[in-house]
Amino acid sequence: MSEAVPVVPNKFPILIVDDERLQRSVLEANLKAIGYEVVSAANGREALEIFRKGHFPIVMTDWVMPEMSGVELCREIRQDDSGRYTYIIILTALDSKNDIVAGLEAGADEYVVKPAHQAELTSRLRTARRIIELEKAQRKYIETINNLSHSDALTGVFCRRYMDERVQQEIKRAYRYERPLSVILVRINQFDEVVSSHGNYAGDVIIKGCAESLLEAVRKDVDWVSRYGVDSFAVVMPETDSAGAMIVAKRLRIRITSLQIPIDVNELKVTASFGVAGFTASQQKLGFTADILLGTADKNLSLAVEEGGNTIKGVQLG
Repeated sequence: MSEAVPVVPNKFPILIVDDERLQRSVLEANLKAIGYEVVSAANGREALEIFRKGHFPIVMTDWVMPEMSGVELCREIRQDDSGRYTYIIILTALDSKNDIVAGLEAGADEYVVKPAHQAELTSRLRTARRIIELEKAQRKYIETINNLSHSDALTGVFCRRYMDERVQQEIKRAYRYERPLSVILVRINQFDEVVSSHGNYAGDVIIKGCAESLLEAVRKDVDWVSRYGVDSFAVVMPETDSAGAMIVAKRLRIRITSLQIPIDVNELKVTASFGVAGFTASQQKLGFTADILLGTADKNLSLAVEEGGNTIKGVQLG
């Protein structure tokens, strides 16, 4: 009695490509027998169209085919910019080392000489799955690191370093489309005094509460919030001139003033000062930079603080 082939739990289909119907049918049956979902194509051109419409982490393709060969298909798949890795296995009746090397250099990860035995398929696909899982874990790790490098650890909003880079991009975008751009700087009033009286934990709670309040008040996926300093934030508003930003600043002031921060058995009241600057980009008025925009907003913030806080100062540049 032959040993039963283990069924592999699988969450994605394999794309197989072979112009010989019998070979394709046999391979499809073998793959289904070990638990894989299969999508098949009769040539490289058809396979490429299918690949571009779906997600196929594993592609098994014949070498010699009409319209587009397996090697050409490999090269096309390797140009895919989706960010997801595809493990490619070349199926070939050729046993020449030169031909195998050519396939690997074109982007294939592995090769199987036809006819492929089920035990060999199981082994090769187990390796493919392991590589795919490793690549997926690495991609997730890189994304996590990138997110951490962009985010402020305490509040989850963008960090100052990322803000400095992205504001430059926003200014370029504003000039490209000749659209307005504004920034609101928000500083918590008497923050040092609160920390001196109630401790660093109280300061952290206030910072987090204000960050959440700002995030809730701005347009999702349009405006964005960044940590600007120890006790301050920047709200960057594309497609908004200074008049519109002043209106938003008034709304933010009301929200922050209404905050009640629980510290021990007490509830602390919070106020903030606001500095606003904005401009409408035009090819006739070149020269606005991140330093000018942020510097002007910072000067307005200082004026608001000098007037006692809980005040908004703003200006339209150009």
